[in-house]
Amino acid sequence: MVLDEYTAIPLALTLGDPAGIGPEVAARVVAARAAGAGTDARAGLRPLLLIGPGWALEAGAAAAGVDLPPLQAVRDPREVTAPLALLDLGDPPGGFRFGVVQAACGALAVRAVETAARACLAGWAAGLVTCPIHKEAIHAAGYVDDIGHQEILARLTGASATATMLMTPGLRVVHLSTHKSLADAVRFVTRDNVLGRLRLTATTLARWGLPGARIAVAALNPHGGEGGLLGREELEALAPAVALARQEGIDASGPWPADSVFNRAIAGEFDVVLALYHDQGHIAIKVHDFHRSTTATLGIPFVRTSVDHGTAFDIAGRGIADPQSLAAAIDAAEALLDGRLATL
Repeated sequence: MVLDEYTAIPLALTLGDPAGIGPEVAARVVAARAAGAGTDARAGLRPLLLIGPGWALEAGAAAAGVDLPPLQAVRDPREVTAPLALLDLGDPPGGFRFGVVQAACGALAVRAVETAARACLAGWAAGLVTCPIHKEAIHAAGYVDDIGHQEILARLTGASATATMLMTPGLRVVHLSTHKSLADAVRFVTRDNVLGRLRLTATTLARWGLPGARIAVAALNPHGGEGGLLGREELEALAPAVALARQEGIDASGPWPADSVFNRAIAGEFDVVLALYHDQGHIAIKVHDFHRSTTATLGIPFVRTSVDHGTAFDIAGRGIADPQSLAAAIDAAEALLDGRLATL
């Protein structure tokens, strides 16, 4: 690949927790990318800058049984002049083991995200793709307020409102809340919170190439609350938020019973569903197409996509991790950067 003005700014890829499957799936995807494989016709136009410990990537490649292609070693994202590069974050911690919570690994994972995010903010990286981190490991490393990537990125960018969108072929889901207990998630269902999420969804999707998105709001209670008999959130929070959003020109509708709204979206009636808590949206996405599901973060000033799976400590180092979600996340980042959300 010859770099030109279009491809000069790399796409950053963080390796995630070294003890998980992130380095393995990254090694598989990098090897396939170097061999010219890929599911998207535009994949590979931007250089890929891996950020994380080189030793972890090598361990992941050994586990996967793949040979790593040549990677340009850089100390700064601005030094990238090759299709594939690595910004190495250092040596392995003492006593490293796959599949075990280790504070040192949590620290490395957060450091990679911070490095990549700052590169995006400075304009040195076009966007960010992330491999999974482990919540216990980053807490053990002292990042007690950072529950996951979304919180880390909000801290680094100063974003006042962020949201997670899950995507898999045929279905998109934005979450009102993600990392909250179910009890806290229910309390978060207010008119103002729902209206704010509808605004964020409409503006972000328009920027990514889907203006006038048809947004379906899922109900919280069974059967949409049955007119208040099974809960009043639909009457007091959800319906008023939808009405206000429509007055602002947002194509929102609902609340629709959650046991049917996702199927209606898959059938093409809606462009995206607003789910009200973590599992309501995640279950629908992962049942529909688990291996090709990805996430994107709304509300931050650059494109960030991710795999839609965890560190999988139970299979880490065994060479059986599936790289499809990471390949899809890279394709998704390319599409969002080019305003092609509608094609995903």
